[in-house]
Amino acid sequence: MEVVTTMDTLTPRPEASSPADPDMLVQLLDPEGRRLDHSRYDRWVAGLGPAELRGLYRDMVLARRFDAEATALQRQGELSLWPPSLGQEAAQVGSGRAMRPRDFAFPSYREHAVAHTRGMDMRELLRVFRGVEHGGWDPAAHNFHLYTFVIGSHTLHATGYAMGAQRDGDVGTGDPERDRAVVVYFGDGATSQGDVHEAMVFAAVTQAPVVFVCQNNQWAISVPASGQTTVPLARRGTGVGIPSVRVDGNDVLASYAVTAEALDRARSGGGPTLIEAYTYRMGAHTTADDPTRYRTSAEEDYWRERDPIARLRTYLTDQGHADDDFLAEVTAAADELGESTREYCRALTPVGPEAMFDHVYGAAHAQVEAERAWFTDYQQSFAEADR
Repeated sequence: MEVVTTMDTLTPRPEASSPADPDMLVQLLDPEGRRLDHSRYDRWVAGLGPAELRGLYRDMVLARRFDAEATALQRQGELSLWPPSLGQEAAQVGSGRAMRPRDFAFPSYREHAVAHTRGMDMRELLRVFRGVEHGGWDPAAHNFHLYTFVIGSHTLHATGYAMGAQRDGDVGTGDPERDRAVVVYFGDGATSQGDVHEAMVFAAVTQAPVVFVCQNNQWAISVPASGQTTVPLARRGTGVGIPSVRVDGNDVLASYAVTAEALDRARSGGGPTLIEAYTYRMGAHTTADDPTRYRTSAEEDYWRERDPIARLRTYLTDQGHADDDFLAEVTAAADELGESTREYCRALTPVGPEAMFDHVYGAAHAQVEAERAWFTDYQQSFAEADR
């Protein structure tokens, strides 16, 4: 017998014999920071020694501090909008660290910690929310796509990219330097969009090497998960023939393990997987939202006790893998990131409106240049009228 959690309780149950059981919740660290045995997934975290575990903790702390600073900057009028990721760090860091360099991530708009795990400077994310650029970074630099604000549409992009990798012969070769896969992130609310269902159908029938990670943070803005589905969201995958698994999204080890297994299957030619990371958005949906209007403080307190960072910190200290010096060093690094984030943001200055013509095509285009010239003259006409 092994301990596998259901949605709300710890219940001894035998390991599922099928490739995935969407009604079980995989957990390797319980809310008190105690390590649980899991014969299926233990091997995927066996290579994470004390240094790697401390790295996961550092990742989550830095991501949270960056998120807190960005939220504060928006409140101060420095950003037009910000989608907080408070509480979802384990689901993002665990899955992000399971990726290899050649894997490609397609985020929604809240995957700040995933960007960090891909080697991106999280401060670059501010460019789009500051309004100085429409994109903000080069997706090819870290195999991390631009944020997608049209809910669910990027799941089709991710599936198409995965099908391309498959047709390029970069799947199932047995060469770890060549085989690659795709991870696409979306929220529980996005599962109600047709695009997500269509993407999973395409992925299933083509056996595309794509891992769908649904961060079920309980609320699609103000609509609870009960308004989206009457069964675990992981069953959306089994409905189209995709192996699916529910994982405790506040458990960074379990999030890492299930993603590592899914990616290994995808890279080897085994096709897609749907992961439902059961987590909680402890902050607002965006800084334009007021969660006190639709959820209770008791609910927030319940999930605050299941904080993913506190859980790993307890495990590290109990196992002797982290001492006060290490924790203080991480706190200092977070403070430094907070200060540099403020400086970086305030130094971002908007480009002129004529920049909209710069990247329409990769090469010069006569019509675009004609429109640029017309727009320049139009803008100058206002200056001449003011004289």
